[in-house]
Amino acid sequence: MRIPRTALCLPIALLLAACASTTIRSAWFDTSYQGGPLKKIVVVGVGAQAVDRRVFEDAFAQRLRAAGVDALPGYTVVSDEARQSEAAFNTAIEGSGADGVLIVQLLGVDTHTQITTTMVPSSNLGWGWGRGWGSGFGPTWVPVQQVSQYDVARVETNLYEARTRRLIWAASTDTLNPASVARETPRFADLIIRELRARGLIAGVG
Repeated sequence: MRIPRTALCLPIALLLAACASTTIRSAWFDTSYQGGPLKKIVVVGVGAQAVDRRVFEDAFAQRLRAAGVDALPGYTVVSDEARQSEAAFNTAIEGSGADGVLIVQLLGVDTHTQITTTMVPSSNLGWGWGRGWGSGFGPTWVPVQQVSQYDVARVETNLYEARTRRLIWAASTDTLNPASVARETPRFADLIIRELRARGLIAGVG
């Protein structure tokens, strides 16, 4: 398992938004995996700010435990220093006794501009005098442009089997207008947990 060092500089606060606004863009599953459901998972959030990272890992691990899976926040297993070294990272995971590692990483945030044109009645109401009888008796309709902007965060979630360091499931998600980590993580976690359960990668309660 390798955490790209460039990713460690990305703020995890941009990772999440309301689950109602989050969609899975694509997902992959190793169909040759025969290890059965993972029973103990370490949750690792990739981000520069320790506070946001810990909030995320705590909240996600809590949702996993609520689903019946033994889960550990990454910061309780892997120190900040160990995150900078692949060997130290792997050693810390092995020492935790976990059989799975879930790594969540921000790929990027794109700002989109949307322009729409709507026909609206003008305030110049009248009976059409001075415009000819063919102009009718209603209001004049004029085009009005509306400009709006929104952010889309692209997030990658990878699940590894700890013993073999093998990637067994991955998904990329699009999240509309990222919000606070504390508020949005539980619903984001529930979305990922449902997908993992559907693949038989975790058991627990539904």
